[in-house]
Amino acid sequence: MTGNAEDQITLGALAPLGHYIALRIGFAFPMSECNALPEPWIEYYTQNGLMVHDPVIQWVYSNTGTIRWSEIDLPDPRGVLEQARRYGLNFGAAVSCADDGPDCFRSFATFVRSDREFNADELARLTCLVQRLHASRAQVPNVTPAEREALSLVRDGFLTKEIASRLGVSEGAVKQRLRNARVKLGAKNGSQAVSIALRRGLI
Repeated sequence: MTGNAEDQITLGALAPLGHYIALRIGFAFPMSECNALPEPWIEYYTQNGLMVHDPVIQWVYSNTGTIRWSEIDLPDPRGVLEQARRYGLNFGAAVSCADDGPDCFRSFATFVRSDREFNADELARLTCLVQRLHASRAQVPNVTPAEREALSLVRDGFLTKEIASRLGVSEGAVKQRLRNARVKLGAKNGSQAVSIALRRGLI
């Protein structure tokens, strides 16, 4: 589910005790998910219906960003985090991200280890991983090769006139390609179109 062997190696190194990743949650269910937390904890958590009481879950549905479990300042009347520690889940981190647009799909993940807190570099790497997986599951708009090429040249700093010269087309044709790409990507301007195309792996 995480895409490739390199991701699995990264997750194994950063979160040796396990992880749970839910991608592109719409009204109720994620498009895909992976629960690689310890089996005894999964069984206990499920049998006792802890999800609705879990402050980590409450945080990821109410926020975007990254946080260590120990920094979550939400009520935990059922003692979910204390119970997790009994299963060796001593230190955790949560990542949550969501679309900007009207669809507003959300992805989140939680990562655990038994030995120490996650450091800032590890949190940054886990955040990048979740954001990339979230973006990769987005519906890819039908941006044509010509439109992608124009966006790539904008990314590289070329002006409209220079792009037209490089591609052997008129400036009007370049502007139309960029306008089409902006509309398809739901971008307000050229810079945002380039940013969205980069996040979605189009350029």
